[in-house]
Order: sequence, then C-alpha cells, then structure tokens
Amino acid sequence: MHFVEKDLAQKRIDLDTKLKSNKILRVPGAYNPLTAKLIEEIGYDAVYVSGGVMANDLGFPDIGLTTLQDVSTRSYLISRVTNLPTIVDIDTGFKSCKETIGTFEEFGVAAVHLEDQIEQKRCGHLDNKELISKEKMVDKIKECVSARKDKNFKIIARSDANSVEGIDSMLDRCKAYVDAGAEVIFPEALKDEKEFELVRKSLDCYLLANMTEFGKSKLLDYKQLQDLGYNIVIYPVSTQRLAMKNVEDGLRAIFADGHQNNIIDKMQTRKRLYDLVEYEKYNSLDEKIYNFKTDGHE
Repeated sequence: MHFVEKDLAQKRIDLDTKLKSNKILRVPGAYNPLTAKLIEEIGYDAVYVSGGVMANDLGFPDIGLTTLQDVSTRSYLISRVTNLPTIVDIDTGFKSCKETIGTFEEFGVAAVHLEDQIEQKRCGHLDNKELISKEKMVDKIKECVSARKDKNFKIIARSDANSVEGIDSMLDRCKAYVDAGAEVIFPEALKDEKEFELVRKSLDCYLLANMTEFGKSKLLDYKQLQDLGYNIVIYPVSTQRLAMKNVEDGLRAIFADGHQNNIIDKMQTRKRLYDLVEYEKYNSLDEKIYNFKTDGHE
C-alpha cells in the first residue's frame, strides 16, 4: 500500500507530455524507493534507475553482472512509491530484449535505455569499451519497439561510440537508432559544450545528457543544457555518492569516538523520516498505527 495517485499509464503520458514541452527534465537517480519519494517531494521531473548504481548497491562493479530480475525488481519497488515517471537503465538488454521490455512495462516503468556495448559492458565513462555493430544495435532497438504494448513507453538508445570510434561514427549510429524507432538518444561521454552542441545540430530527436560526476563529461548547469537543446538531464549516481560518503564518514566517527553524539546533526531525524514515508496517512487503514506524537524527535 502506497499513497500514489497516478497509475502506470498516466505516468507514461506525463513523461510524453513533459518531453513535448520546452523545459528540460531534471532526473536524479534513486538507489532505493525512499530516495524516489524525496526526489518527488523536492520537485524533480522524473526518477532514474542507474544500472551502475544497481550493480554497486549489490556490491558489484558495473560490468554486466546484474540480471533482469535484479534490476526489474528494484525498479518496480522504486516506481510504485512515486507519482513521477521512472526511467531505467537496462544496460545491453539482458538476454532477451522482448522479455526485458515486457517485464519493465508490466512493472510500471515509463522508459528504458539500451546501450550499444557488448554484453560484458562497463561504465560509459571508462576506457577500452567494446561495441556491438550498428546493425546489431538496430535489430535490438527494433525488437524493443515491437515488444512494447503501450505506445507511450519510451525506448531510449544510448551510444558509447564517442570514446571508441569518434563522434562522427557515434552520430552515424545515432541516426540509424532513431530510424529504428528510438525516440530519445543518449550520447554517452560527451566532453564539452562543443560536442553537446554538435550532437544537437546533427540529430532531430529528443536528447538526454548525462551529468555523472568524476567522468569524461564537463558538468554543465541544466539551463546550459536546455539552451543547447537537450530534453533530459540525468544525475545517475549523485544520490548514492552523497549517501555513501556520509555513511562512511559517520561510521568512521562512531568507530573512532565510541559514540555518535558528535554526528547527530548529520543524521535524518525520526520526525523527518516519518514525514517522508507518510506514516500518518496509514492511520486511514488502522487508527492504531499512528497513535503517537513525534514531538521531541526533530
């Protein structure tokens, strides 16, 4: 039971409507459902589920070790707690693009993105990536498009070719991906404003910009990206990086000090947590659930 007003179809319609506007969509990554609720509360446009974050959260590097079940289950748990559309990274499509699209569509996701690396993929901002052929990727995209039942379910094609074959080859690939049915192009690891601008001038479709930290891309303001003609900007790993840095700092402080008194101000309060999970609303189900006060728990 979650107090979400919008059904799966409406979330996809919302994403389609937002893409047709002249406003760039700002989309942080959610590594768990609670983060997705916070993303919605703050006012972002959609929620993103990163394959790299998913792998890291399971204790793996981002090298294609996660399964369809791993990613789809987490994506379902995230999408069901928010009214925002959810965009999911499906890496190379797992074993069957048809099965993958059917699963994510059933689980309430609004869009997925598929990349043109080999199955043993790696983070898009690392060196020595290997790509499948343009033709094989086109076939994958066509399979994804034909597998969807809801026309508002978006297929996003990501190309990692810029850092492997060069930007001209990447643009050639992307044009073929659009012709195959991809509605959004995700050009990975663009270096700077000039490359972002060149992609925009070369492609007639929606574009997604990846503003991941510690990577190959210059971190641009969302207004700059909007002025450059981009439609979506994702911050895929930011929430996990923020969380893990603070968790590590806190654990080290407790280990060193023997108590947590010096870092209480770094923690989310009980009251704030209960507000975020909408504890009081569950009283509509049973009046005995929320029969206490949170005074003093600020």
